[in-house]
Amino acid sequence: EDRAKATGNFMAAIPVSLIIGSPVAGWILSHNWFMIEGWRWLFFLEGIPAILLGTVAFSFLTDWPPQARWLRIEQRQWISQKLEQEKPLSRQLITVGQALRSRTVLLLASAAFLQYLVGYSVIFWLPTILKNQSGFSDLQVGLFGAVPYVVALFAMLFNGWHSDKSRERRWHATFPLFIGAAGFLCVISLPSLNVMTVTFLSLICVPMAFLPVFWAIPTEILSGSKAAVVVGTINALASLAGFAGPYASGYLRTKTASFR
Repeated sequence: EDRAKATGNFMAAIPVSLIIGSPVAGWILSHNWFMIEGWRWLFFLEGIPAILLGTVAFSFLTDWPPQARWLRIEQRQWISQKLEQEKPLSRQLITVGQALRSRTVLLLASAAFLQYLVGYSVIFWLPTILKNQSGFSDLQVGLFGAVPYVVALFAMLFNGWHSDKSRERRWHATFPLFIGAAGFLCVISLPSLNVMTVTFLSLICVPMAFLPVFWAIPTEILSGSKAAVVVGTINALASLAGFAGPYASGYLRTKTASFR
């Protein structure tokens, strides 16, 4: 009953990282140090935390609750007890091949792929769109570019909480996508005043609230080992959009000389 809320709290790291990263990136881009352009420093400096934290995570995060020294003994025991209670009577194994032949898995993977397709495109291209529409400096783009992710953060946390409270998944996964679609329609058809542009881009980022509710669905309709394989399969297929979305956006931008 806490699945979407817990996933929302966990995935809140995505908009939070963008809220922090956007103004920091704008500041780095506006500086050239030691005859090296700001965009090169951006990749270098923002790559360091990922490498360091990847190393920390490998040694800090454990496979099972009893091994987690960062939890109190009572917490470890409580989580282990809950997992034992929820364990299915018979563990059914499933291969990746079987998952790829499942209609349910392919439908979920398609939904995730299409959301990721838009999501990755927005994250990669939002600063450029905002700069073109507003004429802001790099630093201003970084500051105002953080606003849509603040909206996305609150939308994500609220949607996960409300989905658990109402025990409903499908509409809670769907509604943020409708809001994002409305934002796209507004940004291509209404005047591009600076305040309005930031507002419409904020609507476009609301579909991030899809994520915690969507990822509660596979683990609720499947058990244990099945869910692990299916979640991995869905995410692997959907993550192909991380290449396809930004590439397609760049290609269309080049061909049409416009983001519309």
